[in-house]
Amino acid sequence: MSGLRARKVVPEDFERFDLLLAMDRDNLDILKRSARPEYHAKLGLFMSYASRFDTDEMPDPYYGGERGFELVLDMAEDAAHGLIETLQRGR
Repeated sequence: MSGLRARKVVPEDFERFDLLLAMDRDNLDILKRSARPEYHAKLGLFMSYASRFDTDEMPDPYYGGERGFELVLDMAEDAAHGLIETLQRGR
């Protein structure tokens, strides 16, 4: 994980990647405004793949104290499992 770095999405990403997932609607809206319409089908919310949580947005863990980080980790694991299952089924 030490080699991973966050970065801003660049225009080439919309063509390069099959799927670009946002953690909340505000960031999804930014992606939609940045992408040409033909790439909008590649955009979505990460939490839409979760099965145990009834929300489509990932909360910011900094406002939830220690429990907030635990909750966000649980949510991320759930959504990641759902995403993997979806990809294995061929979307």
